[in-house]
Amino acid sequence: MLSKFKAFYERHERIALILFFVGGFIWDSLTLQRIDHLYSNFVLFTYLLGLMASLYIFNLADDGRWKKTFLEPYEEYAPLAVQFFLGGLSSAYVVFFFRSVSLTKTMVFFFILIFLMISNELFKHRISNKYLQFSAFYFINFTFFVFMIPVFTGIMNTMVFIISGGVALAFSSFFILFVYSKSPSTQREIKLSKLCGIILVIYMSINVFYYFNLIPPVPLSLKTGLVAYSVEKSESSYLVTYDPDKSYKIWKAFNPNIAYAPGDTIFAYTSIFAPTNLNKGVAHRWKWLDRQTGQWRISDIIDYKIEGGRDGGYRGFTFKTNLHPGQWEIDVITEEGLIVGTMDFNLIQDSSFSKEKLRTNQF
Repeated sequence: MLSKFKAFYERHERIALILFFVGGFIWDSLTLQRIDHLYSNFVLFTYLLGLMASLYIFNLADDGRWKKTFLEPYEEYAPLAVQFFLGGLSSAYVVFFFRSVSLTKTMVFFFILIFLMISNELFKHRISNKYLQFSAFYFINFTFFVFMIPVFTGIMNTMVFIISGGVALAFSSFFILFVYSKSPSTQREIKLSKLCGIILVIYMSINVFYYFNLIPPVPLSLKTGLVAYSVEKSESSYLVTYDPDKSYKIWKAFNPNIAYAPGDTIFAYTSIFAPTNLNKGVAHRWKWLDRQTGQWRISDIIDYKIEGGRDGGYRGFTFKTNLHPGQWEIDVITEEGLIVGTMDFNLIQDSSFSKEKLRTNQF
């Protein structure tokens, strides 16, 4: 059986590597639900340990460490294992990052993950570059701790994000130094000073992305965001009346062209997922575009508290009456001003607009 698999792998090596990476991606997209669920935690911890074990086996294979051991027949498949675990971890992060209405705020990490997929297209050759494999390992570690530390501590702020990166830096450095000390071939191939420089650049770059709101404040995520004509709260649900989007933009839940008559009230409804035991202050920041200056002007910042644990996200709404036509944005922000998501719309004054075609959903 092993010989048949080996023959198949050798004939289709390139596509096999890609399939293992994509396989991990698809599997987690279908199975992972909540970052604070025991299953999700177990999967992420298992993948991280599997990635570390695979990297260790692969690096020491060049030194003949597995000769005459039970791992010898399998050591050549270590790149497949690394590929699968990288794909699994990357897909998990994409799943959790993309549970947000504002995809533009997660595009930086999306492109980084795409880069990982492309750079690993010929992974057997690429992984021989120890700088690349350890840099990818640190990036994956950083993202892992950025998710997990807020989940376990119940605290989410900028300082926790910085600490998470520091923990990832220490953890990755320990593992890399351990592999380095055990592998003469690794010692010949890399300079620790150069590798440390690369990892520090990654650490600083991610913090810069976070500072400029290019990374959402994980593990918070915006599950639903609607600009609506009416929001009514009952004991256990919200009735939201809005104009559904009918365009090809599947990420748009509502029609961004909002017609209104003077004196009408416009509502912003959101549901925000937060892990269990995480309490956080958030706000809706209403902004309008000043066409004379080309600058966004803040109209109002209306805050409220969220409590973690609800599958559908913590629900809340704000509203405004004194409005004027033009381009508007509603940022869903944390206490520190970090953007969880954004809803943009164009307000059009139209007293003849019929509300008969509006949709009312219960949340």
